[in-house]
Amino acid sequence: MIEATPAVRLEDLTVSYRRRPAVHGVTGAFPAQSLTAIVGPNGAGKSTLLKAVMGLLPAAGGRIHLDGIHRRDIAYLPQASELDRSFPVSVADLVSLGAWRQAGAFGRVSGRALERVREAIEAVGLGGYEGRVIGTLSGGQLQRALFARVLVQDARLILVDEPFTAIDTRTVADLMALVRRWHGERRTVIAVLHDLDLVREHFPQTLLVARECVAWGPTGEVLTPERLRQARMLSQSWFDDPGLGAPHERSAA
Repeated sequence: MIEATPAVRLEDLTVSYRRRPAVHGVTGAFPAQSLTAIVGPNGAGKSTLLKAVMGLLPAAGGRIHLDGIHRRDIAYLPQASELDRSFPVSVADLVSLGAWRQAGAFGRVSGRALERVREAIEAVGLGGYEGRVIGTLSGGQLQRALFARVLVQDARLILVDEPFTAIDTRTVADLMALVRRWHGERRTVIAVLHDLDLVREHFPQTLLVARECVAWGPTGEVLTPERLRQARMLSQSWFDDPGLGAPHERSAA
């Protein structure tokens, strides 16, 4: 059990791609020990926001405050489509990457860290797959391996980006059980998701974005038909005139 968990605070955060805001003026906080889903239309900036918190993308404006945590204490699980599955790495090697803090950048995983790797592989249902090359895994098996890597990392803040896309129902249930386990261990978990039914069932907090923040708070209060419709309309307004700034800036011009 971890002793303390972080909070993430966003202060008027803007993150840009090619000088265009992918996330614009978002302010709010992910409370310590919370379980929060980030949802919104396609192109709404959900993954961008997660990458900015991880430090993979710079803020073009505003700030990200990590209260009581260093970025080395963050576990990040990217979209499966961002992984190079042609790289000849085994399941055991992939999961072992979660132990880098103990082993060092070029160190060998051994002792208790190696035991934790084995335990994590068993925990996600991949016992016997340790030597399998990741390019031979199904989508669900790869996600299980990535979740095992997060288990080994033992992070206080966990960021997962669309972890349940294109995988079978049983794997979703098994991995969702791990997410609930992390929450029960008082970690802070933030997940980008598309399945609103899954969000309503399992995630107490939700951030609804359409490049801007539409709503942020208890899931039942955020995922209302009116706010979902507002998010779709706001997202469409960006795509209708993508060369200009934020919608409220255009109306004032």
